[in-house]
Amino acid sequence: MSKQKNDLGKGLRALLKGIDNNEKPVSKKQKEKIIKDISTSVIELPIKNIVANKDQPRKHFDPQELDELVQSIETYGLIQPITVRKIEDNKFEIISGERRFRASKKAGLTQVPVYVRLADDQTLLEMALVENIQRSDLNPVEIAISYHRLLEEFDITHKDLSQRIGKERSTISNYVRLLKLPMSIQNALKNNSISMGHARAIAGIEKIDLQLSVFKEIVNKELSVRKAEELIRSYNSSKKTSKQSKTPKHVDAQIIKIQDQLSAHIGSKVVIDRSASGKGKFRIQFKNDDEFNAILESLGYF
Repeated sequence: MSKQKNDLGKGLRALLKGIDNNEKPVSKKQKEKIIKDISTSVIELPIKNIVANKDQPRKHFDPQELDELVQSIETYGLIQPITVRKIEDNKFEIISGERRFRASKKAGLTQVPVYVRLADDQTLLEMALVENIQRSDLNPVEIAISYHRLLEEFDITHKDLSQRIGKERSTISNYVRLLKLPMSIQNALKNNSISMGHARAIAGIEKIDLQLSVFKEIVNKELSVRKAEELIRSYNSSKKTSKQSKTPKHVDAQIIKIQDQLSAHIGSKVVIDRSASGKGKFRIQFKNDDEFNAILESLGYF
């Protein structure tokens, strides 16, 4: 664990102790500072100290999806932190991320990355997050964390957040998508080893191993964003060509090119089924509401 995380943990524990035990009361200014510090920071907690929320409305978790997440965590670790709040000494209750919590336990993790919230800090933290987004010194990952926490913890829609901070919905979706990238890629973005354009292009790739492969090639060859996008299209084309070799169905090369261009523009996989007579259909794939909204935004629906 880094020194920054240790220092943050100490500050957080001091704040929680002062509030819980009424010892050495923390001033409003001190409290605001610590909450701002934790608003875009992650600390590690022992998984044994975390408990599920008994009022969690979601009771069923798809076993296959859970197993897939377990495999991902075993290979790459837990990428997206869990959000918790302190309920008693050394006990933290899950606010959001129970599926990630269950998969982490099943994967055998002893510690997991978390955001920690105080029981009564909602208004203050929301203000701190919105204020953070407006700062000029944040890197894209820190901005993405602020967007994600507002959307997930405070039940703010993309539309509400867009209006509140004066940003397009597609901008918010593109930032939030960055948090699904492996930590090595997120760190490279933080350190300016790659640009936001590079990260956005990589985030459009479904498989993590391919994300990492493309990332390494971008860094090693110092590819521009345009070259990176061309590289990703070449991967997609070769993948489609491989699939075509296993099926008698013929897909025109021009259609494949259009599919790749639309996929890159929308940020989601596009498939065009077209017969020799010219009749056919478009299929656009998405995994969740965020991706669905981003597609609608890119198509000019909003």
